Amino acid sequence: MLEEQKELVLKYALEAEHMGLCRHRSGNFSLRDRSTGLICITPTGLDRNEMTFQDIVVMNDQAKVVESENGHRPTSEAVMHLKIYEARPEVNGVVHTHSKFAVTFAILKKEIPAIVYELMNLGCKEGYIPVAPYGRPGTMALAESVIKPLSISDVALMESHGVVAVDKDIKEALLKAAYVEELAEIYYRTLTVLGPGREPPYIPNEELQKWAYPKEILINS
Repeated sequence: MLEEQKELVLKYALEAEHMGLCRHRSGNFSLRDRSTGLICITPTGLDRNEMTFQDIVVMNDQAKVVESENGHRPTSEAVMHLKIYEARPEVNGVVHTHSKFAVTFAILKKEIPAIVYELMNLGCKEGYIPVAPYGRPGTMALAESVIKPLSISDVALMESHGVVAVDKDIKEALLKAAYVEELAEIYYRTLTVLGPGREPPYIPNEELQKWAYPKEILINS
C-alpha cells in the first residue's frame, strides 16, 4: 500500500540524517497522500540507516494504524503530525528534526528574527521563526503546542525539543528545516561576535513581504 509514498518518506528521512539535522533515531517524518487521505509516517525506535520502505507505517487521520508491514508502531509523536494536517489542510509533508543550533534557541525560547532575507522562504508571516511552548514528547500537549506557531509560519522551534517544518510536499518541508538550522547557526555566530546583550539589525517584516519576482526578466510564453 502506498509504496511510492513510503519510499519518499524514507528518502527524505535519510537525507535529514545525512545532513545532520537529526541523529540517533531522533526526529520523525510523514507524508499525506491526497487521494486517500492516509498518512505514511516513520516508525518509532528504528535506525534510519537500517530502515526500508516496508518499515514506514500507514495511518488514517483518526490515529488508527491501517498498515504496518513489519509490525512497527508509528512514531510516538504521530498525533502531532495528525494535528498539523488537520490545522493546515494544504500541507502534505511534516518534518521534525533536532538540529543543534536550532535546538539551542529552542532551549532559550528565543525566536529567530529576519537577520537575512532568506527567512521569507519559510512562510514566516510575522517576520521571525516562532517558538512553540513546551509539551512533553508524545503527548497531546505537544501536538497542540505547535498549532498556533504554525498558523503564522511554516516552521517553528519547539521549546527544549527541536524543529518542525511543513509544506505541500515532504521535500520542501525538509528544505525548510535545513534553512532553519542554517539561519540559527548564522544568528548564533552573529550574537557571539556582537557579545552579551547586543542584537544584530533585522530586516523589517514589511520589507520581507514586498518581495516579488523581478518584472525586468522577460520570459517567453
